[in-house]
Amino acid sequence: MANLLQTASEAGSFKTLLSAIDKSGITAELENPDGSFTLLAPTDEAFAKLPEGTLDALLEDLPKLRRILSYHVLSGDVRFEDLTEIEEAPTLEGSVIAVDHKGGIKVNDIPVTQSDILADNGVIHAIDGVLMPAILAGS
Repeated sequence: MANLLQTASEAGSFKTLLSAIDKSGITAELENPDGSFTLLAPTDEAFAKLPEGTLDALLEDLPKLRRILSYHVLSGDVRFEDLTEIEEAPTLEGSVIAVDHKGGIKVNDIPVTQSDILADNGVIHAIDGVLMPAILAGS
């Protein structure tokens, strides 16, 4: 197997996310073989749903970009079955995401479209939107 970022790259549908992670400087953390993380990974289509100019603005504001990307990472290997049993989970950003079980698993009302993409240092769940920490959602 490969680490989270290699696995995401091999999946082929996370090019925008991987580019943003590379630019943000959190690559080393997600490649750490001693770590165990869950990456809630917006697909390229999810990033395309952002209002025009949003992604470009984020790529220019590295502290904000790092914060948003860290909000997509949970500590530990949280599999789909684990998500079905919890209502919230802390993120590396420091805030908590809500987990909803009605009509499939959703994180902060964003559907999980593919789950349990396994990597050596964790697991990836593809999501159909970009999560925004509440503190940044209005900015």
